[in-house]
Formats: sequence, C-alpha cells, structure tokens
Amino acid sequence: MTAMIGTVRRQVQTAPLFSFWLLVLGIMVIVGLISGIRVLWYGLEVTNLTDRVPWGLWITVDLSAIALGAGAFSLSTVAYIFRVKSFERIARIAVFVGFVGYTSAMLALLMDIGRPDRFWHPVIYWNIHSVLWEITMCVILYSMVLVFELAPAVLESDFVAQRFARGPRLGHFLHQFTPAVSIVGLGLSLLHQSSLGATYGVLVARPVWFKPSLPVMFILSAVAAGSIVTLALTVFYENMIRQRQIETRLRNAVAMFGGLLMMGYLYLKLWDFLATAYYSHVPERVQANNLLETATPYGLTFWWIEIVVGALVPAIIMLTPRLRRQDSWVVVAGLLAIVGVVVNRWNVTLSGLVVPMDWSPGAAELFPVREYVPAMSEWGVAIGVLGYALLMLTLGLRFLPLFPKSHEKGHH
Repeated sequence: MTAMIGTVRRQVQTAPLFSFWLLVLGIMVIVGLISGIRVLWYGLEVTNLTDRVPWGLWITVDLSAIALGAGAFSLSTVAYIFRVKSFERIARIAVFVGFVGYTSAMLALLMDIGRPDRFWHPVIYWNIHSVLWEITMCVILYSMVLVFELAPAVLESDFVAQRFARGPRLGHFLHQFTPAVSIVGLGLSLLHQSSLGATYGVLVARPVWFKPSLPVMFILSAVAAGSIVTLALTVFYENMIRQRQIETRLRNAVAMFGGLLMMGYLYLKLWDFLATAYYSHVPERVQANNLLETATPYGLTFWWIEIVVGALVPAIIMLTPRLRRQDSWVVVAGLLAIVGVVVNRWNVTLSGLVVPMDWSPGAAELFPVREYVPAMSEWGVAIGVLGYALLMLTLGLRFLPLFPKSHEKGHH
C-alpha cells in the first residue's frame, strides 16, 4: 500500500513537468510543419542548398537518425540470431529506437529530395547500378521489418488490449517469427548502413571521400553509437520511473558490446587517417586536406569533437566498470555518442562538397572553398524532425510495454 501511494504521489508531482515537456515538443513539431510546408510550396530555393553543395543539414539529420537506430538490428541479432537470451530484455526498446530513427530519417528525406511526390519512383524504375537505389530499397524493406518487430509491443499495450481483446494473443503469435525476421533485418540493415558510406566512397572525383574504408566505418560507428544510445535511453528511463528494467549483468554486457565496437571504429579510423593522409601522399587528397585545415573548422571538429569527445570518451565510459555503474555517466556517454555521430556525418558530407573539383594541381588556393550555412527553413525542418523523434520516444516509453514484464523489479 505504501509503495502504491508513493507511485501515485510521484505521478501527480511529475504530471505538470510531463505536460510542459509535451508542450515544448508540440511547438517543435509545429515549427517543423510550418517550415516543411514552406519548402514544399516554394521548393528548395528557400534553402541554402545549391547544385554544388546539394547535401547539408537535412542529409546530416537523415544519416545520424539512421545510424542511431542501428542498435535495433545489432542488439536484435545478439538476442535472436546468436540466441543470447538475456539480450531479449533490451531488444524491444532497441527496435523501437530503430523505428523512430528510420521514420525520422524519412521525414528529413521527404524534404531533401525536392520532389516528394516521386518518392515511389525507385520502387517502379529500378537502377541496380546506383548505390542510392539500393539504399532506398533497403530503407523501405527494413522499415517494414521494424514495423513487424514492433507490432507485438503495440498489440500488447493497454490502449490496444482494452479495445481489441485478441491483441495480446496476436502480438504473442507475431513474436514467434521474430528470429526469422531478425535474419532478414540483419541483411537489409548491414547492406543499408554500409551502402551509406559507399555512396561517398565510390566517388572518384571527390578526393576526400574516395576510399574503400568508408562503408565499414559507417556501419561500425552506427552499431557502436546505436547500442550506447539505446543503453543510455534505458538507464534514463529507469531513473524517470525509479525502477530498474534490466539487470546489472545485461547492462555491463551491452556497455562492453558498444564500447568494444567503438574502439574498433577508432582503430579503423586511425589507420584510415594514416593510410590516406600521413603515410601516403596522393596529390589531390593532400591538397584537399590542406585546404580544409586552412579554410574550414573541419580539422578541429574532426579530432576534438568527432574523435575525442564523440567516440573515445564514450568508449572509455562503457569499458570502465566504475563509470558504467553510474547512471549519470552512462547517460553522458549516450549524449556524447549522439554528438559524435552527428558531427561525423556532417564532416564527411560537407568536407567532400566544399572542396572544389575544378582546381589545377598546385593552384588549389585560387579556388575559394564553397561555404554552406543552413537557412532558417532548413533549421525549422530539422527542429521539427527532432521534435517528432523526442515525442515518439516519450510516448513510446510512456505507453508501450518496451520491457518484458517477467523481470526482477529493483528500486533505486
């Protein structure tokens, strides 16, 4: 009875704060809707995107959202394909984060493609020689996989169960196919995450991009950051409801999983730098890197924000037992991992686009670096996409059974 009274009292105390949070998210979504309508009405001319710099803030939001959703297929793979039963306790929230990430990316792409009314063209008009076509098909198919994997949680929710009595039974039936669906999702997501890097890496005319390591680095950074962010969100949720949802052993296992993958990503990143910018001296790439270091902040953001703050520090937190036992440090690691992914996707995209392709050897300084600053419409859409993602996460954690009920409930 005392515990019940305490729970009710906490709910009453947090109700105004929750309402204020929903109000903030609602305003963000409205800003996004207004900005999106303006873009659809006037076209991409209201943005600062150009033929020479066609990718900017929106593609960064797209790539970052998809990367942070990579915990869905990686943790589901460990749980259902490698049959590590303890990971099933965090697999459902990982799938939900993946669903939010992919739908957020689709919202950004809806604005970015310029002609959203033609979104269905890749499905009908196949271009098997295009990496972007392969990515499009993987996004569509993997989104369907995420919907199938998330369906049991929706059907088992109180909202659906009260209106559809057979919902929980149907959800349990669909859950039996999760291992098979996870295998399909693994293949699609591996193709998709790596192909995002290949989109840049196959462009010979862009010396900063052209290298075979980008597909591998994209997928490693996505799986590492996605796993860390999923764990951080879980720990944050535990503190909000003041109740443990995963055991300490699982928490340590997920932390080690994300931390080791992040260290693997850093190892590959180091050798990529050494092979392309230190030991080798391809004239075009050397001149491009020198131009970026002297005329843009990408050199500073690469080493300090992308590598140190966004990758090395989260890896250290995840791999240090004393730090990963503290909730605050786990949440900090998740936030820093988000920063690292966003800055990485921004740096990769813009560093390749701002370096001119039309300069002569030895005369790179004669051609100015193409500057790009997002317009207000672009910021508005990005704010709206962020608001949508946070709103979905908030409502999902509040109303969906994202954690199995058969767990040992331990209070903080």
